[in-house]
Amino acid sequence: MADSCCASSCSDDTARNDPAWRRALWIALVVNGVMFFVEIIAGAASGSRSLQADALDFLGDAANYAISLGVAGMALVWRARTALVKGLTILAFALGVMVSAVWGLVAGTQPDPWAMTGIGALALVTNISVALMLYRFRSGDANMRAVWVCSRNDAINNLLVIGAGFVVLWTGSGLPDLVVALIMALLGFQGGWQVVRQARYELAARGAPA
Repeated sequence: MADSCCASSCSDDTARNDPAWRRALWIALVVNGVMFFVEIIAGAASGSRSLQADALDFLGDAANYAISLGVAGMALVWRARTALVKGLTILAFALGVMVSAVWGLVAGTQPDPWAMTGIGALALVTNISVALMLYRFRSGDANMRAVWVCSRNDAINNLLVIGAGFVVLWTGSGLPDLVVALIMALLGFQGGWQVVRQARYELAARGAPA
């Protein structure tokens, strides 16, 4: 596993305290916080479950970046424990999205497709920018991987929201919005499990309890 690390992203003191890493986290924190407010307002106004789900994802990511900044200089065991909490948080958000989508299927929704595509495109540009900024840190420890996984999944989610907006516009049905929300939940489960698995591996390798 250590062989897959590069000099700039391995979990040593240099990588943990790299000013570029901390600066990237601060930028990602601010950008995700702003986008949370943009999407939660737009999602509520347009009636889009997928936009609301993406807004909650932005909020979770902002919290994860804040946690990452707080533990960047700590020992690997504590960073792995923090990553474990972050992975479980991702799983919790995924569950919330799934419940919301199922409720939408029962109650029925008719979202605004123009808001979905427009705000989805803005979110996509934002997340691609953040993902590119964090790309070189993706093969570090579980904490760094958690940040990369969040950014990668967000960009995929945005593409799904944009696609759903076009399908809603074409069909006049709100079902694509709900389907995308369910897909986003599944992606959240996958990403959260990846983070939890690596964090548990790092803790087990050092004989530390979770």
